[in-house]
Amino acid sequence: MKWIIDKQFDFCYGHRVWSQSLHVDYSLDNCLMCRHLHGHQGKIKIFLEAQRLENGMVTDFKHLNWFKQWLDSVLDHKFIIDRSDPLFFDMMSHYCTGEMMDETKFSSHEEGYWTPRLEVVENAIEAVREKYEGMVVVDFVPTSENLCAWMLEIVQQKMKPLGVRVHSVQFWETPKSHCEVQA
Repeated sequence: MKWIIDKQFDFCYGHRVWSQSLHVDYSLDNCLMCRHLHGHQGKIKIFLEAQRLENGMVTDFKHLNWFKQWLDSVLDHKFIIDRSDPLFFDMMSHYCTGEMMDETKFSSHEEGYWTPRLEVVENAIEAVREKYEGMVVVDFVPTSENLCAWMLEIVQQKMKPLGVRVHSVQFWETPKSHCEVQA
């Protein structure tokens, strides 16, 4: 037998899909709206599975509280930008050397993202500091599919010591559009 449980998390975020392209015969227009800076009310469902129950459970739902805390502190009300985005230099100019990301000006995190070190802009006006405080840099185009796969990897690594397997992650970018990645 196999048991599967799931828990849902909500957060607000912004992003830009700079690589978007359309086939007009299917999209009915060529408006590349996802290339704009924009935001979403995202929803994530984490599905965990086990072949046997421990104390009658796959795992306690509270064992995902760490993910809610991570989501709230890292991604909620933040802008997720790909370090390869052609707008990266314009948006992150204080953190670039030439036209490249200066990794010495960022904090690198084990989950595969960078955040600007705010001491770099400590003498800038408050609005500039706030802008950078709200940025999360990743090494992939932040599409629903890529964000979903990234979160699956993060949850899988964290839950491994409990002997719980991630079955899948579902990610809603909007109430009508979502994706699923299965482990």
